[in-house]
Amino acid sequence: MTETASPSVLDAATVAAVDPTDQVADTLAMGDHLRDAMWKAESAGLGSWDSRGGLVVAGMGGSAIGGILARAALADQAGRPILSAKGYELPPWTTDDTTVLCASYSGDTEETLACFEAAGVIGARRVVVTSGGELGRLAREEGVPVIPVAGGLQPRAAVGYMLVAVLETAAACGAGPSLRAELDVAADALDSLAGEWGPGGPDDGEAKTLARALHGTVPVITGMGLTSPVAYRWKCQINENAEVPAFWGELPEIDHNEIVGWSAAASVGKLSAILLEDCDAHPRLVRRAELTAELIRDQSAGVHRIQSRGETAVERVLSLVLLGDLVSLYLAVLRGTDPEPVDVIQRLKARLAEDD
Repeated sequence: MTETASPSVLDAATVAAVDPTDQVADTLAMGDHLRDAMWKAESAGLGSWDSRGGLVVAGMGGSAIGGILARAALADQAGRPILSAKGYELPPWTTDDTTVLCASYSGDTEETLACFEAAGVIGARRVVVTSGGELGRLAREEGVPVIPVAGGLQPRAAVGYMLVAVLETAAACGAGPSLRAELDVAADALDSLAGEWGPGGPDDGEAKTLARALHGTVPVITGMGLTSPVAYRWKCQINENAEVPAFWGELPEIDHNEIVGWSAAASVGKLSAILLEDCDAHPRLVRRAELTAELIRDQSAGVHRIQSRGETAVERVLSLVLLGDLVSLYLAVLRGTDPEPVDVIQRLKARLAEDD
């Protein structure tokens, strides 16, 4: 860990000093990633078919996030189930009427390779999204369509590519309508937000202000409805980029358990509450957010209610994704932590390889 010039400075020069591989640039390019991803998906020539069993997205970590966010982006437009498989096995109900999208940025994720093989055994329609690796090799060898992903990114920075791949596959297999028009609008909105929230933007921008407030605390992120999967994304990004603990939950569930734990929060540590809200949330969720914030405030290091931006579900989801990604990067800068390496994950993979 290095020391930053000042614990509160988040200008371009200070960010660059802590972020030598320019992870922030990859994050700010999310709009361009969406546009490139749509072109790449189109070049894959998926065609169309009808999967009555719905869509299963098999992937881990940053490669899996597309499936989680796609369900929120489609909202009530999804016509078939879109579920995630995070592990070595597909859901037991997966049949040859199910489409299985195997997502691995590297192409070498062992859990996803196992799911690719399992889907082939049961005769499910398969699609792959990857930058290469063993998964890409096997897919091409077996005639499985491959949606390519731009190389040179950390998997977690490829969120735009993974989301588009899932949405395009969902449209191809009948699990949902095409959202290309909404993605185009969202890409333009992200360009604007990148200017507002990026290192070159105002010092009192939302991302910088929130990162300073969260610095030195344990973030506890709560989503509701459309924002629930985004809360999970925030948690993962803070874990990997800032290298600090973070936790997530969702309303109304946390009001039936977690809210009680906040009664002793101040005695065990500095916990910050972040509630991710949406203009289209159920009125009772809005009321629950208000009351939850009020009831936990005295025991928290701070309560922060964050609103999504945009008209469509896609735009609102992605506005919060971009905000959370930048907050996690600014937290890394405030800690003097390079946001690129994930050394402990690499050590874990090496140990597993030794077992093999």
